[in-house]
Amino acid sequence: MAAPNNPMEQTHTDSNELPVSKKTFTIAGIITDVFGLEELPGPLQEVACLWLLHPRKQKKETMQHVAAASIHDWNNRLKDGRGGHSPKGLIAVAFDQRNHGTRKVDDLANEAWRQGNPRHAQDMFSIFQGTAIDTSALLEYLSAYAFPHNEHSITMNLVLGVSLGAHAAWHCIMNDVRISTAIIVVGCPDYMALMGDRARKSKLKTWTSSDPPGSQFFGSPDFPQGLLDTVELYDPASMLISLLDKNDEDRLSNLSESEKQRLRPIMEDRLGSRRILNMAGKADKLVPYVCGEPFLKFLKNAMAPGGWFSDKGTHLEDIVFDGVGHEFTPAMKERAVNFISNTIADEGVDTVNNKASKM
Repeated sequence: MAAPNNPMEQTHTDSNELPVSKKTFTIAGIITDVFGLEELPGPLQEVACLWLLHPRKQKKETMQHVAAASIHDWNNRLKDGRGGHSPKGLIAVAFDQRNHGTRKVDDLANEAWRQGNPRHAQDMFSIFQGTAIDTSALLEYLSAYAFPHNEHSITMNLVLGVSLGAHAAWHCIMNDVRISTAIIVVGCPDYMALMGDRARKSKLKTWTSSDPPGSQFFGSPDFPQGLLDTVELYDPASMLISLLDKNDEDRLSNLSESEKQRLRPIMEDRLGSRRILNMAGKADKLVPYVCGEPFLKFLKNAMAPGGWFSDKGTHLEDIVFDGVGHEFTPAMKERAVNFISNTIADEGVDTVNNKASKM
């Protein structure tokens, strides 16, 4: 199992590193690496852009091998004539998350409660939610830097995030309509469930001192009301099912008609025509799959054939890998690369994979 500090430690080795071109721009004050510009096929006007968001305590360079693998796979498909009805080029982008790499200002803010950071909940959410905002800002300006002569136009945006980057990727796919596809690797769509689990394991006084334990945690100094208010605005689970009991599976799968009517326009705005690949490790203790499972089951029930949200073109694959901890394994990487290429080629089926696969 990879160390929690670097879930990408075993993703690749130097021996299988693929070459890829890189050009670096400073966009909106953020150092931004753009991969694959030199490999773009000249005749293709349209380009897809893959945004790569790194894990906590890592930096943009961590994502280069994912960029290389994705671009090589796609360009090989183009050479083989498997680029779909409207072939596109592919580039990838990586940048440092807030308070990471070239943007680091405070080491402690990247640590958890157990490492002595009393503001872990506030710091982590604000960092990755801020990274999602940065992704949207960079997306706004990227073509002006990468293609100053209008030689190509970016017509598709995908995001892949790992760990902290995966939390951000959930925010990207649900808060920016220009991003149509997300690959989530060991991330969680339910921040309150994740932090509640972490507070319990950390034995915080704000968790253990109440009866029952945890009943007074949300709204305490370790998870202040101001943070709660922000989480309810942007967190996927809080945004969609905050008024429902997330732990009542029957309740989530048997909504009343009025609840469906209230949620349908929100779901259509946030998830309509989106493609999501969610990959988790069954043995992950840092970001346990069970924390996001109620929300994912809610989505899969709604999107299943005959479900009340089955007609909005949303594709969700939810895969749990047996024996895998908090890591981005080579098998996960291969699955992600295939998903990216299938999406760009429009080979994917716009349906929901209603069962979490065990691999």
